[in-house]
Amino acid sequence: MMKKAEVKAILSRFDKARILVIGDLILDEFIWGRADRISPEAPVPVVWAQSQSYMPGGASNVANNVASLGAKVFLYGVVGDDKNGNILTDKLREKRVNCDGILIDSLRPTTVKTRIIAAHQQMIRVDWENIERLSLDKAKKMIEVVKSKIDDMDALIIEDYGKGVVTQFLLENIIAMAKRRKKIITVDPKVEHFSYYKGVTAMTPNEKEASAGAGVKIENERDVDEAGRRLLKNLKCEGILITLGEKGMKLYKGKSITHIPTVAQDVFDVSGAGDTVISVFTLALSCGLKMEDASRLSNIAAGIVVGKVGVAIVTKDEILEGWERFRGRMG
Repeated sequence: MMKKAEVKAILSRFDKARILVIGDLILDEFIWGRADRISPEAPVPVVWAQSQSYMPGGASNVANNVASLGAKVFLYGVVGDDKNGNILTDKLREKRVNCDGILIDSLRPTTVKTRIIAAHQQMIRVDWENIERLSLDKAKKMIEVVKSKIDDMDALIIEDYGKGVVTQFLLENIIAMAKRRKKIITVDPKVEHFSYYKGVTAMTPNEKEASAGAGVKIENERDVDEAGRRLLKNLKCEGILITLGEKGMKLYKGKSITHIPTVAQDVFDVSGAGDTVISVFTLALSCGLKMEDASRLSNIAAGIVVGKVGVAIVTKDEILEGWERFRGRMG
């Protein structure tokens, strides 16, 4: 297992990495307030709204995670010709994310997830979205803009939330383009689209996604292994990293299986943990780390994030401290 100095050297290389993120862009809206009474119109609480905030979500949050770790990030996706699209791109630029690859579609509103929160509890979520498949013209345009940048990239992250941007046509072209240039390609998958991901470097499904994608009902560790092996074979990936919550992670690479125990001590919020995993995993791979150590590093980062409230990011210093604790536990 790597020593602290080796991890520190890897983390310092993050600043030189150039990562292309492509996928469904989402604006997370939060309405904060108080709920002191029940509506006379229906048996539901009345929330007295007191403030409002916004955060990047979906592929935008992955880009935010990667940028927070020092890498140069180029984000590709679609927003509507609307106020919410402007809010999202403004937020991303504040976080040093390059938004030149974001296309504007006047026929497709920006995807927004509105969460209404009172007394530290989410009361309801409202989704505003159009999940129709991205038009062929827009997909071709996105392929062209990716083509203009891909030679300068160290890795590509595909973030699929099933909102219509990640289509089979788009991925067939982008994966082929990246493989010809020997680029790292990682995927945070959507179950319905597993067949789109053939030939990528690695994929990071959670247990539920792995079960559905492999067609294996998971009831024990042996079932997890069967799902991992099946996905590895069917998708012809170099690696499948299955996240297992409190049970940690399992990496399937060739004929080897590596179990990585969880490092989370206190779990407050799992929001965005998957985004953290793929961000750190891909950055580590792009900086030359073996897949096993990249998995361990992403596991540590996820363990830190779930100990924070809300969709959060992790810092290099936190990862370094987490690695030391992990080494101590592993002896």
